[in-house]
Amino acid sequence: MGILYIVPTPVGNMEDITLRALRILKEADLVLAEDTRTSGILLKHYDIKCHLMAHHKFNEHGTTAGVVERLKAGQVIALISDAGTPGISDPGFFLAREAAKAGITVQTLPGATACIPAIVSSGLPCDRFCFEGFLPQKKGRMTHLESLREETRTMIFYESPYRTLKTLQQLRDVFGGDRQVSVAREISKVHEEHVRGTLDEVISHFEETEPRGEIVIVVAGKEKEKAKKKDRRNDADDENEKEE
Repeated sequence: MGILYIVPTPVGNMEDITLRALRILKEADLVLAEDTRTSGILLKHYDIKCHLMAHHKFNEHGTTAGVVERLKAGQVIALISDAGTPGISDPGFFLAREAAKAGITVQTLPGATACIPAIVSSGLPCDRFCFEGFLPQKKGRMTHLESLREETRTMIFYESPYRTLKTLQQLRDVFGGDRQVSVAREISKVHEEHVRGTLDEVISHFEETEPRGEIVIVVAGKEKEKAKKKDRRNDADDENEKEE
């Protein structure tokens, strides 16, 4: 049996790749890339000559079976995405699941991701958080946000710069304009920026300054004391209804 390595690649600065990641990419029999052109730039930068094969959300259901057979035959295969850790809002889950089902060793290297630097730099609580990734673009979008109305953990969302302002406005509709938020853009790149404040304040900023680059939105959870007060009010209402 071979090994499937899931290898994070830099989200910005190319120096963010680990020494172990570089070694595995050099030694792998095959490297699966979300976009071979994008990955080719990284590999060329580190003078890594390897066999590349496209593996993305549009073909993964067709290519996975063949990849699993290669792994069964003893090959060492590395999976990378355009940036960050495969499987986190990127292709990777399906292959990892099928390889594990087949009894193949799946090892994921620690490494670059956008969500962790965003929440740690936000100034919002990061001891407990929930990762929501990309919201549905149309159907179910507001329903999903409504389901988070009582969430007390810090929430992390990925977003396109073209939808950032609309998403912030929808977050305000659900959580209120005084909810704290941090919008991180271009993490680990030259123009990295973190815009912090209430939803009202951050919306005003982006109404004047068009958001650009890769965006991570970090939203404070509902204050626990407020949540407890609401629970107590609900309990009191229930008791009153019983008495009536």
